[in-house]
Amino acid sequence: MKVKDILEKVKKNELSIEEASELIDNPLDYATIDFNREKRTGASEVIYGAGKTKEHIAGIIQNMLDHEVPNILVTRLDEAKHDYLKGLYPDFVYDALAQTFLLNRIQRPKNKGLIVVACAGTSDLPVAKEAVITARYLGNEVELITDVGVAGIHRLFNRMDVIEKASVIIAIAGMEGALASVIGGLTDKPVIAVPTSVGYGANFNGLAALLAMLNSCASGISVVNIDNGFGAGFMAHTINNLGGKKE
Repeated sequence: MKVKDILEKVKKNELSIEEASELIDNPLDYATIDFNREKRTGASEVIYGAGKTKEHIAGIIQNMLDHEVPNILVTRLDEAKHDYLKGLYPDFVYDALAQTFLLNRIQRPKNKGLIVVACAGTSDLPVAKEAVITARYLGNEVELITDVGVAGIHRLFNRMDVIEKASVIIAIAGMEGALASVIGGLTDKPVIAVPTSVGYGANFNGLAALLAMLNSCASGISVVNIDNGFGAGFMAHTINNLGGKKE
């Protein structure tokens, strides 16, 4: 609906001023963008790309740009949708492994602490990269350590110097999901466990790892959903944000 049509409806008392304001701020008939979210939560709305058409994603991005949203993150954006969007928005950076599409025009103030993302195996890297990119986008220093699963536990011990520097740790693993319990037993830092859908048949697409992490005997572990790197990165930011900003 055009602005003129909206104002005509207000004039005829067919729309309230509040309803008209909402329509002008959100001209899309398939999405209502929450432009006040950053004021409430410290982070603007993130676009979930899976299930949306490329045209809808483009429309949401454009609406956010029209409202001068400086930093925009799209998650779960596949190659086909990226091929369409990259021509429209060349300033965005695409990570094919994480399937993220990112615009960072204003650098956020950095949180004081360090977030460490520990990834059990190379097959878990797409989820790990999603967590890393999300946490960095929100204004955190992040270090990724890879291939430290329990099948070769000495590799984890070799990286304990990094883990001990962390304020928050994200532990990402498929198969039996044991990495989170091991890290939880070695550190006094909060651990966010992320089960992945990596594994053979009885892994049940990540359900085995999810249940193992939920039943961990190590204290101080929270668990997000299967393959939810974004949720883990956001939660790690929320915890790290409590320590305040760098000077």
